[in-house]
Amino acid sequence: MTEAVHSSNMKADKPSSQWRDVWRQFRSHKGALLGLFIFAVILFGVLLGPYLWKFDPTYVDIRARNSGPSWSHPFGTDQLGRDLMARMMAGGQVSLAVGLTAMALSIVLGTVIGVLAGFFRRLDGVLMRLTDLFLALPLLPLLLVMVMLFREPLSRNFGPETGIFILMVTAIGATSWMQTARIVRGDVLALKEREFVLAARSIGTRPTKMIIRHILPNTLSPIMVSATLGIATAIITESSLSFLGLGFPPDFATWGRLLYDAVDQIQLYPLRVILPGAAISLTVLSVNYIGDGLRDALDPRIRGR
Repeated sequence: MTEAVHSSNMKADKPSSQWRDVWRQFRSHKGALLGLFIFAVILFGVLLGPYLWKFDPTYVDIRARNSGPSWSHPFGTDQLGRDLMARMMAGGQVSLAVGLTAMALSIVLGTVIGVLAGFFRRLDGVLMRLTDLFLALPLLPLLLVMVMLFREPLSRNFGPETGIFILMVTAIGATSWMQTARIVRGDVLALKEREFVLAARSIGTRPTKMIIRHILPNTLSPIMVSATLGIATAIITESSLSFLGLGFPPDFATWGRLLYDAVDQIQLYPLRVILPGAAISLTVLSVNYIGDGLRDALDPRIRGR
């Protein structure tokens, strides 16, 4: 009987896990919860919406062109009679796919460069000067040059849609890794002087194993925050390039391309500008709030309050 009571007291006193504490702190951030809900609704709409709304986003119906919102076309139609709701969902799939893939590329690049610069002293100077060089470059002109140089070769080799997708992801990911690299480097510089890393080094642990087992798991918090903010940056960059007419082909819908197509008729049909603009703004705002909530939840000084 005494042992049962003792074991029940131990279960009651058992500390909660780290991720449960993270979720509890994240839930206390009302803006992050609202951002997570909005982002989930947008994901649901663009991923599952086409299965419920079966209009072809490329179908041209000249007789229904420039129609206002109706039961058959809730968002109306464009100048070619294409259904705007279907094009919004198709455009969201492309914009979010570019944002997520470019974010993943930039996070991988930034993490690798940050870990190498922070852990290996002889590489620190070279890699940080490279990071400073990329930070000093005007990114939009650099992106425009990359698009102009590689657009045609990639389109010929992979097709218009796949080629431009590869170009967009590579261009955005290769020009947005610098902040992640600086953040990870700072964490690695602090971590490699900690007792557990010094103990692992004293027993002859190889640098590669030390990085994978001890360094990277302890840098996940800033990496996750950078990832959420990187999605927003990538979506805005893709929309900007598409708005300038340097993105996907005209018949391939993205939110930025919908803005580009509608800007000439903004006074006659303002809804065509409001819809993709609101989708971009809500997505970026919700992702930024999620990043703020993760930053607070993953900071042990705040989580312990």
